[in-house]
Amino acid sequence: MSRLHTLLAVLATVLWGFTFVAIKVGLGEFPPLLFAALRFVVIAFPAILFVPRAGMPWRWIFGVGWVMGVFQFSFLYIGMVNGMPAGLSSLVVQAQALFTLLLSTWVLQDMPRRQQWLGVGLALSGMGAIALARGGTAQLLGLLLVLGSSLSWAVGNICIKLAKIGNGFRLVVWMAIVPPLPLLGLSALFESGQWAAIRSLTPLGVGTIFYTGLVSSLLCFGLWAYLVQHYSPNRVAPFSLLVPIFGMAFSVLLLGDSLSRLEIIGSALVFAGLCLTILTPNSDP
Repeated sequence: MSRLHTLLAVLATVLWGFTFVAIKVGLGEFPPLLFAALRFVVIAFPAILFVPRAGMPWRWIFGVGWVMGVFQFSFLYIGMVNGMPAGLSSLVVQAQALFTLLLSTWVLQDMPRRQQWLGVGLALSGMGAIALARGGTAQLLGLLLVLGSSLSWAVGNICIKLAKIGNGFRLVVWMAIVPPLPLLGLSALFESGQWAAIRSLTPLGVGTIFYTGLVSSLLCFGLWAYLVQHYSPNRVAPFSLLVPIFGMAFSVLLLGDSLSRLEIIGSALVFAGLCLTILTPNSDP
């Protein structure tokens, strides 16, 4: 990769890592489901006026919109409200790579290599250590919800693979029209304080909406899609390992988060497992 493209890849991971801090701050301003809905509103409008659908089947737009929009971000935001720190969330959500590997084996008959199975085992051991460290029921619930978010992401990855949609950025824009109404409906049913949050809207709250929507989703994914179009996924994917590093660094520096010794050990095991899973070449040529 050229120096410029390497810098663009690192920039995307820095911005994605900071996203988890922005989410944590935003969750102090809005109920989680309302916050997720507003994120997708700023992604979709007016972007769909400038990005053509170009024949993408509606069934895949709605399917991916539900899985990677409604489910993924409901689980992530509610999990972070229920005690998951921003930095730890940025690591645990990367378990999507492990879930994608397992689902690919089952659905696509894409057999992993031995090193990748070892990576799955290491990461699962790390998740177990983190679960033990989180101990209490409420904290464990937060971990399970963020794992649910990463599983939803993985299911979305398989859907995209099956749909054979070439332009990932176009899909991000168009799938964003799906989550707002379901998320607003769920918010109306299960949350309170929505109108109070809207009436007391602050520049900080507005900033978290636009950062998570425009910067994290549109800008970063646009950069990522651009790089994947110019290089093989095997060249680009390893940069995603920087996301939890930046996410945990930002959460410690800006939010004052800290991890117990067992959580640090578990995080190291998860990261090692992700390295083996992502950096090992696929079995297919």
